Amino acid sequence: MVTTQRISPCLWFADQAEEAARFYTGIFRNSWITTITRYGTAGFETHHRPAGSVMVVAFELDGQSFTALNGGPVFTFNEAISLQVNCETQEEIDYHWDRLSAGGNPKAQVCGWLKDRYGVSWQVVPNVMDELFRDEKSPGTQRAMEAMLRMKKIDIAALRRAHDGTA
Repeated sequence: MVTTQRISPCLWFADQAEEAARFYTGIFRNSWITTITRYGTAGFETHHRPAGSVMVVAFELDGQSFTALNGGPVFTFNEAISLQVNCETQEEIDYHWDRLSAGGNPKAQVCGWLKDRYGVSWQVVPNVMDELFRDEKSPGTQRAMEAMLRMKKIDIAALRRAHDGTA
């Protein structure tokens, strides 16, 4: 029995849906493109997309379903929505950060956030954040927060040192 994910993000691209889906599925393990749907001649007066061009790309990133739509340059991405990548280790953070940020906007890198080459915002964060920021009144949490606010890519060891007061 095939189950459908109840809520699935749809990312609106001008015309890079397939390119972006291939980029993302090349980064995340257990990821693939499931279907590519193309525009036909029907509705051209509304969508203005050439018949045969890619309309929608359905893909999965590590079990999470996504849709990428080529809708034209009507809308662009902004930081109001981001995709969060939870990482266990610094190696995972480094891997995802390096690949997702390649060709992206370096000025949009702050506190574990980055913007990729398509303008999509990502947060590449360690799972240890809950532990380090659990008690907002503790001196350790305050130090860790101050350290994180100076980072672009999150450095787990530096956060731990700041939290423990050994930085």
